[in-house]
Amino acid sequence: GLKVTNQRIMVLKALSESPGQHLTTEEIYVLVKKESPEIGLATVYRTTQVLLDLELIDKINLDDGFVRYEISQSGQEGTHHHHHLICLECGKVYSFEDDLLEKLENRIQDTMSFNVVDHEVKLFGYCKECNKNKKRN
Repeated sequence: GLKVTNQRIMVLKALSESPGQHLTTEEIYVLVKKESPEIGLATVYRTTQVLLDLELIDKINLDDGFVRYEISQSGQEGTHHHHHLICLECGKVYSFEDDLLEKLENRIQDTMSFNVVDHEVKLFGYCKECNKNKKRN
């Protein structure tokens, strides 16, 4: 029931053209400002909140002190749960898809009658490049 506005389209476009980047509001603002210099940071903050409420984008906490966003995958047919690998050395974030916890969720439903509707997995470690550097040193 909400209007389709240029600001909403630009924020969605910035996120969709940055797959796997997990952008902060400020990073979205920088991208949107290139196309629309008159836009304000407060507008981008309000727009991300509206898109979040509409479940068009997802909020991600990668334990780095920033709130990040990405295009929502929920409800899309054929999508898997989306998880994150976070390198403790360089800070890069890698996304991976797998239904690792589906069996566990089904078992919880069967044994405890608890309906899990979502889960989030964050695995912390060292990426391939940082592992190579550690071995060299």
